[in-house]
Amino acid sequence: MAAAPAVTLSMKPAAFSPGAWINLTVIGLMAFLTVVDLFATQAILPALTQRYGVAPAEMAASVNASTLGMAVSGLLVALFSRAIPRRLGIVVSLAALALPTMLLAFAPDLTTFTLLRVAQGLCMSGAFTLTLAHLGERCTVSASPAAFAAYVTGNVASNLVGRLIAANIVSELGLDVNFFVFAALNLSGALLAWAAISRAPPMPELMAPTDVFAAVRTHLSRPALRLSFAIGFLILFAFIGTFSYVNFVLVAAPFALPMAMLGLVYLVFLPAMATTPLAGATAQRFGARASITAGLLVAVVGLALTLAPALAAVLAGLALVGAGTFFAQAGATGFVSRAARTDKAAASGLYLASYYLGGLAAAPLLGILFQTHGWLGCAAGAGGALALAALLAQGLPREILTPKEDMHAHA
Repeated sequence: MAAAPAVTLSMKPAAFSPGAWINLTVIGLMAFLTVVDLFATQAILPALTQRYGVAPAEMAASVNASTLGMAVSGLLVALFSRAIPRRLGIVVSLAALALPTMLLAFAPDLTTFTLLRVAQGLCMSGAFTLTLAHLGERCTVSASPAAFAAYVTGNVASNLVGRLIAANIVSELGLDVNFFVFAALNLSGALLAWAAISRAPPMPELMAPTDVFAAVRTHLSRPALRLSFAIGFLILFAFIGTFSYVNFVLVAAPFALPMAMLGLVYLVFLPAMATTPLAGATAQRFGARASITAGLLVAVVGLALTLAPALAAVLAGLALVGAGTFFAQAGATGFVSRAARTDKAAASGLYLASYYLGGLAAAPLLGILFQTHGWLGCAAGAGGALALAALLAQGLPREILTPKEDMHAHA
């Protein structure tokens, strides 16, 4: 199939051409189909806990084992991305993802389930990291905030729609059918990537230095990038902890929500779908430091609201946590790509490895707090992580962007 036409993105939405809007929509849809498996399974944690007869924290750790695969894959892509064609790597990763997704329906025990979730993470992160690298290599300086915000908005949509799909399928048709449906979505993502992603190679100057280990050392030697990696770790740590263990709060007294209603709870991600696209314009106007900090502080306020005994307050709090963390994630992701002067794939891989290691650490650590101190302890742990991330963000440059380059973005 023909490659998608190149378009130049501007930072003013009113100035976007129809082709640019289509490009941003495809970017968002690619993100949706890449990570739809990652968080959808959290919405069916109570059903999985019942199937395997284990404690909530044990099941949550197994479900979130995908983050281990994503962290490992992020590091591998960081080290070997120069040898991986972007389009082919993304297509193969998404096509391969369908296999462990389908096999989850047949997992006989928790160990097998956990290993399949790790395999899912390996495939998802390969596609995710290579797509971020592709965007970083093909976007203008002024266009990159919009492109990365579109990608994270697709991530938000996968959190909402994926959870709704999973909760309702499990409620009506059972766990096994759920995994078959998600395998079909994985294959749809591979087909979209094959049809839409440009075959154009990265710009040569963005591929230096030739020694990939030197590129990694260069990225790690830069204080701003190290801070952004730590911020990514803390963002997903708080997010995973919040949206894993709040399920058990919502299905227990006094709320006692049924499984189908639990899926509807994730309509709390709708505000994030509206606000995350604004992260690009915010970074353009006020800089990465301000946009990341604002998102994190909103999330902290949201966590405080979830401690209220009223369901409406808890849902409002979850909406703020979702909107705040995704807003901060969009700012941090875009900052890493812009701050990496060369080998953007390595920088994106290092960021995502740190990001998903945060998710991996959240399940057991916040699980201990949940088991020993209930939701208050879990929320306090997640809130502390967000507060620390906001503090670290103060070390980032103000970084107000101006258009300086004439490279093109491809869907």
